[in-house]
Amino acid sequence: MAAEATRLNKFLASCGVGSRRQCDQLVQDGHVTVNGEPCTKPATRVTDGDCVRVDGSRVAAKATTAILFHKPRGYVCTRNDEFGRETIYDLLPPKLDHLRHVGRLDADSEGLLVLTNDGDFANQLTHPRHKTEKEYLVTLGSAFDNAILPKLTAGVHTPEGKARAKAVKRLSPRRISMVLETGLKRQIREMFKTLGHRVSKLTRVRIGSLSDHTLAPGRWRELDENELALLLANPDAAPETDPARPARRQSAAAKKAARKIPAKWAPRKKKAPAKKASRRRPS
Repeated sequence: MAAEATRLNKFLASCGVGSRRQCDQLVQDGHVTVNGEPCTKPATRVTDGDCVRVDGSRVAAKATTAILFHKPRGYVCTRNDEFGRETIYDLLPPKLDHLRHVGRLDADSEGLLVLTNDGDFANQLTHPRHKTEKEYLVTLGSAFDNAILPKLTAGVHTPEGKARAKAVKRLSPRRISMVLETGLKRQIREMFKTLGHRVSKLTRVRIGSLSDHTLAPGRWRELDENELALLLANPDAAPETDPARPARRQSAAAKKAARKIPAKWAPRKKKAPAKKASRRRPS
């Protein structure tokens, strides 16, 4: 039986070379050879028997590794922050340093984040054509009127353009469940700002079919094959249970424990600058 052929850009993404778009650019810029011959067409079909090299180094498909991580508030989604802020990689063990975060949450936001070594899988979750749902719990600084709910789904103008929610649900006078299919910069915060409200807390509770209310901030777990298959087959499937419901049944002690970053992966504390000794005026 002949080996199944795969598009070159998809193959490179599965090797962890980069996202599908990045792989397209590498191929078009002449960095890739197939069986010793330069190849500049991302749609070229390759099989496992072909020798594919990027800048002279042979690449091979890797087994997909993906984790679900609960990003705590105050950490940024980058490897090295130019402002010296703590990053999500400070909370992960060294063996996961090679994983790339899929999408991002800003420093003031928290919740679920996927990291993977598979660029093609990352593309499935982030490309607009796949319309992968992300669900958020939004807490506002003040009570809101129900009149804003249809405005959120109809569309609100933001600095990044018109943005809309796929679905919204009132949970309390200050809390809303919000489902998005797009990912504009600070989209939720800007939408509510346009409507005269400030977001005081923003938590992502679902990515496609992935939801785990038991995962404490700073914790992570590997995604199993069934979760990966379900996510790829039906990326916008929602879980059967409401992720907000079990969280409200937690005891105060459980909530306090969940806020703790596991000591095993806690980042090193940065030393505070030494205080200068005050000079006493002679009497």
